[in-house]
Amino acid sequence: MRDVPVVAPQGPHKANLRGKNTIAALRSDRAGSAYQRLRELIVHGRLAPGSSVIEADLASRLGVSRAPVREALRLLQQEGFVIRNPAGATKSRLVVAPLTKEDARELYWIVSRLEGMAAQRTAALRPSVRKELAKELELLNEGLRNIAQTGWGNPDRVFELDRRFHRTIVEATTGPRLLALHNSIKPQTERYWRLYANAIVDQLSLSVAEHECIIRAIGEGDGDAAEHALKVNWQKGAERLSKVIDTLGERGSW
Repeated sequence: MRDVPVVAPQGPHKANLRGKNTIAALRSDRAGSAYQRLRELIVHGRLAPGSSVIEADLASRLGVSRAPVREALRLLQQEGFVIRNPAGATKSRLVVAPLTKEDARELYWIVSRLEGMAAQRTAALRPSVRKELAKELELLNEGLRNIAQTGWGNPDRVFELDRRFHRTIVEATTGPRLLALHNSIKPQTERYWRLYANAIVDQLSLSVAEHECIIRAIGEGDGDAAEHALKVNWQKGAERLSKVIDTLGERGSW
């Protein structure tokens, strides 16, 4: 008996396969877009801490079906932006993660370790490279110093300069794994900044001084000092934030 040749799908079968792949790609794109939009709403406080997350309402708000919203919420829950309501509640439901002092301390501790590693590796760059990097960091810190000295500058400007300062260090030598972790954790600290910024910005000069220690250590190529200085910056930031939360209260906690 002769072997029967295997023929690849042709005609409608092949077209159907392409169609399925296209649909899967579209679903993935829509889920990714829904994830980005929902995360932005949470980070900017437009979905308030502790508020209920209702799939149908979010789908209507974004103008999409419930399927991409469901996938987006799954990702947001994995990253901690969305959580299940406390144990003992009569009905399990998703809520936007509350802003609490304990959560802030944990987030700041995690970011301090990630960025501390990045700072140590950045300080190990060639002298010419790290000195140029130190100059770039000094320019960003100078912008923060001017705001601290004059008292003029909106919180968004302060946040952007500080974000660029830390991001410059992270991107200098960080590999894809650490960068992915940083990308998922750092935006969660932004939630605290945006809500409590007006009370924190008055202490900007303290952060500027801490940045100077980071810049000096990187410029001198002292990896251990750079790591330590960056951890101190986040540790002190957590202490300042904790005092503000004590005064203004947590948001969305039960």
